[in-house]
Amino acid sequence: MNAGRKIVVVGGGPAGVAAALAAKQQDAAADIVLLSDETQEPYEKPPLSKAVLTGKAMPHDAPIAGPKGVAASGVRLTLGTPVKAIDRGARAVMTDAGERIGYDALVLTTGSINRTLPMFPEGQKGVFYLRTEAQARALKARLHQGGSLLVIGGGLIGLEVAASAAELGVKTTVIEIAPRILARVCNTEISELIHERHRSRGVDIRVGTAVSALRELTDGRLGVDADSGDTIAADLITRFPGPHGPVRLENWRHAQEHGAIAGRNAAGGDVVYKVAPSFWSEQHDMYIQGVGWPVARPSARVRRPLGAGAALLFELDGTHLAHALGINAQRDMAVVRRLIERGVPVDARELADAGKPLAAMLKAKV
Repeated sequence: MNAGRKIVVVGGGPAGVAAALAAKQQDAAADIVLLSDETQEPYEKPPLSKAVLTGKAMPHDAPIAGPKGVAASGVRLTLGTPVKAIDRGARAVMTDAGERIGYDALVLTTGSINRTLPMFPEGQKGVFYLRTEAQARALKARLHQGGSLLVIGGGLIGLEVAASAAELGVKTTVIEIAPRILARVCNTEISELIHERHRSRGVDIRVGTAVSALRELTDGRLGVDADSGDTIAADLITRFPGPHGPVRLENWRHAQEHGAIAGRNAAGGDVVYKVAPSFWSEQHDMYIQGVGWPVARPSARVRRPLGAGAALLFELDGTHLAHALGINAQRDMAVVRRLIERGVPVDARELADAGKPLAAMLKAKV
């Protein structure tokens, strides 16, 4: 180990915290500094679009590093410290406040940010973006006043907000430019099941619809003109960016695991990232999960019969399970992840037979 190594991690999300903690585990003598532009102990962000909006939880209820925080692991946490520049030659970062912080290794875990659309300027009355606890608190306060909500984009987070708003009794409409919702994360069958569940809960989802203009109506509400010729009136609008490109993974598990490996390697480790990608989402009474890489031309697509309100679909690449999607199938999906990560050969007929335990397939020889 290199005693006295200084590692700076920029970004206080799950990837940043995982990187900082893993670096400390790899090299206990290292000085690990975690810089966050927010002003509170790093917190889990998935609840922002769900339990925080409905008033069931607060961001500080779920600190990423546990109740004692990252400092309990020997990591120096510096809050309210945005980084504005990196001097690679001098191995230093410069903060907005003008402080210069040197490093031996630098890990950037800033994550993605909302792309502000000119048509929906942040700060305009009734327009909300969602990424931080401050934005979640502002949106929560507005939703609890009632009225109507328009969500631009039928991705995971947009649909989570729609489900939360519907739970609060807010009239909710979702506009999606693609022919179906969740086109980037699940297949047509699962997409249709989720769409129908939202419809049954009163959410109006309009697919194949683009926004052409935003204007203020005479009653004070906002009007969004769609290319279909309709005008959708709403008291508030929320906008969510989707992923860009087939290898961009914007989910909690990827951030945590990829960050941990980056942190270990920054502290002298030599670990290869080989984790099967996955996502999860909570909408209404659905716990939606996906794991593995979708296959352009799978050798087989298999549906496993489950009880009412549940679904489990597989894609095979030859004799191996490559990708799976599930609704309310958490126990099965935990086994599926291991089948994918271990490269265990599977039989399509056994996958389709609910009487054949998935766990038994783990014993197959690779």
